[in-house]
Amino acid sequence: MDESAPTPRPTDEQHQQAMQRAHFQFAPDRHPDHRYSSQPKAFLSEEDVETGPLSHVVAGLLSCLLLVIIGHLRDFFRQYLCRGGHHLKTQNGYAPIISVSESFYMRRLNMRGVDCAMRPTTGVPGRKIVLLDRGSHDRNRSFFLTGTRTEALNLSSYNYLGFAQSDGPCADAVEDSIHRLGTSAASSSPAVTCALQLEVEQVLARFVGKEASIIFSMGFSTNTSVLPSLVGPRSLILSDELNHASIRMGARLSGASTAIFKHNDMHALEKQLRTAIAEGQPSTRHPWEKILVVVEGLYSMEGTVCNLPAILALKRRYRFYLFIDEAHSIGALGGRGRGVCDYLGVDPAEVDVLMGTLTKSFGATGGYVAATHELIHQLRATNPVLTYGEPPSPAVLAQISTALRMISGEGLVPGHGAERLQQLAFNSRYLRLGLRRLGFIIYGHDESPIVPLLVINPAKLAVLSRLMLERKIAVVVIAVPAVPLALCRARLCVSAAHSLADLNQTLAALDEIGDVLKIKMSSTPATGALIPPQTRGRSWRESRSPPRWPLSEVIKYGVQDAKRPF
Repeated sequence: MDESAPTPRPTDEQHQQAMQRAHFQFAPDRHPDHRYSSQPKAFLSEEDVETGPLSHVVAGLLSCLLLVIIGHLRDFFRQYLCRGGHHLKTQNGYAPIISVSESFYMRRLNMRGVDCAMRPTTGVPGRKIVLLDRGSHDRNRSFFLTGTRTEALNLSSYNYLGFAQSDGPCADAVEDSIHRLGTSAASSSPAVTCALQLEVEQVLARFVGKEASIIFSMGFSTNTSVLPSLVGPRSLILSDELNHASIRMGARLSGASTAIFKHNDMHALEKQLRTAIAEGQPSTRHPWEKILVVVEGLYSMEGTVCNLPAILALKRRYRFYLFIDEAHSIGALGGRGRGVCDYLGVDPAEVDVLMGTLTKSFGATGGYVAATHELIHQLRATNPVLTYGEPPSPAVLAQISTALRMISGEGLVPGHGAERLQQLAFNSRYLRLGLRRLGFIIYGHDESPIVPLLVINPAKLAVLSRLMLERKIAVVVIAVPAVPLALCRARLCVSAAHSLADLNQTLAALDEIGDVLKIKMSSTPATGALIPPQTRGRSWRESRSPPRWPLSEVIKYGVQDAKRPF
């Protein structure tokens, strides 16, 4: 091929298809009013968490109890009165590889709603997502693909800033890296380190405000391997009760003693700190070698932010080490997208270890740890995942580098990253405000892109998911054991890729479904900007119920009120 020949210009049809693909992944340019510039918060106010009416909680528990009873009766009749019950017994002298309780849960409880989970998808998880339709002939025991596809609004992915695109600066950088550097390092980091990895680590450390950083190929293994490298058997880990499973596993692997404190309860944390310092190690009563407090920046099931200013006040008093998991907060919180420290106006130097993942806001894979030069050098020498595991591929590193530079304003498109941050903050506030005005119980903080919507009754979760999919909206529903039985919820993940029309479509669908399923359960009266225009000036108690907005009023006043404190 003659390299000097000019590149053929795309036809009008090809250009139109490219534009449709781009808009499918990321909403086209929006009105400047549909943005919100996040400002640092000096402190976090304590929030009262609604748990829903007692009648709904009791109904949910009774429905689960009924399912358990029916399941045991079906097992009884199948095992003793029908043929085919031999699979429940031990065969050939082997112990069952799956316990009876696990088998019962999977067959009689989980299988009823498994069609709402692990839905196969294809393409980019952007503004919209393509689902591969499937069916079942044996009541969800197995599935088959029907050959058709469904395009749905994507409220189920952690693509907070919309960088998971097949077109654009990130995709171009990834393609170029594959041509230059190949697809893999084909070695562990100590043996061969890609120059691009060292560059990305420097950019990442500068972005989060630390001296140095190190990148791992998987976010889960970052926590499970780093915690054992930081603490040992004569150390104490104080962990928030809602911390991720990777933190819990890392704490167990470290051999350190672990104590749990109530979520965001600073009084409980201080009490445990004072007890630990006064009593020392249980067996010897010697002082602990290290005390490490582990929290998350943004909690993935609650949408809440850690009370970092209060934790740092305790840190100055009791002299412990602080480890923050910013898997969901990095790139998603703060006016500059630099995580919980940026969001709360805290100096990152006050935090000993900042950990995060590169899967979500950056549209890539892997995790990182940012700390002092000394600590990073120690991790390079002692961490087994770095010693024996494969580093991220050059394509992943190129995606991370480009996304980082765009967020920090160093990208090829000046200001593009800042616009995405403002769009994400506005979208989060707009959807939260709208759902609260419609009467739903919503957890989390105002600018959290994770929007948990309380449903309570597990039986309604599957119905909610199916009804939303009928309206071409994909959501995630969370049931036990991920959350307590009485706090089952749907989790909506907002992205900068969503437009105002997308959010209004979601509000309209949930308004209709909420009335059908009776899940508009909020009993908290709206105050301030939340009071409907027709009820302002008189007490909500006069109507004996908290005021709820009609959908038309929610949409009419949503844009202007989303920018006000609430």
